[in-house]
Amino acid sequence: MAENPHEMLRSFPVLPVDMPSFDDATTPHDPVPVFERWLKEAIEAQAPEPHVMTLSTTDSDGRPSSRALVCTDVSQNGLWYFPSVADRRAGQQPDDDSPATLTFHWPRVGRQISVRGTVAPTGTEADAANWPTRPADSHAAALISRHSTPLEGPIELQAAFEQVFTHLMADRGLIAPDWTLYALSAQEVEFCQADHERRQSRLCYERTGTTWRLIRGIDHLCDSPVPPPPQTAP
Repeated sequence: MAENPHEMLRSFPVLPVDMPSFDDATTPHDPVPVFERWLKEAIEAQAPEPHVMTLSTTDSDGRPSSRALVCTDVSQNGLWYFPSVADRRAGQQPDDDSPATLTFHWPRVGRQISVRGTVAPTGTEADAANWPTRPADSHAAALISRHSTPLEGPIELQAAFEQVFTHLMADRGLIAPDWTLYALSAQEVEFCQADHERRQSRLCYERTGTTWRLIRGIDHLCDSPVPPPPQTAP
């Protein structure tokens, strides 16, 4: 058995044995249908936690920060939604129109999706509507709201959870004051399909206003906007 980090890291296969094919010959006019299809295929392949993504942001000094969060919805106009407790530390949670990147990684199908854009809170009504959809454990963790405060140990954490659950049982309408539903407005979406011969397929959408431009691979650039889908006759 490997005994040092280098041997342990190199002992695992890089790519899964079986991976889906990716034919981008008939790509949609925007990235959301591609995301939906890839998400469905990841779920069908039983990829672990396909809804989990990594949010990456930077603070005013350029220091990066990342954390894993759950994507709860994607709209047809290119908004990716995720809830979280607002963290007061700079860079830990975005403010209005903060630049950010969301990364989905599904090793079981050899796929990765990066969504770059700006993030902003959606508003208090959306926060309140999202809160009841979360499990009780998430409610407790959000109400403790101590993500930036060191804990003394598991005993203190258990006591905090018990206290919060007591409040939750007494007031079912209790909502964490910092609970926030965010939306990332995508400006660029990149799809990457791995290949055993290292001939990765890359497909990138870039948005200007309401128009998406499509980039295939590394060098091929479609300078003209991606045309909208043909209209069906009534």
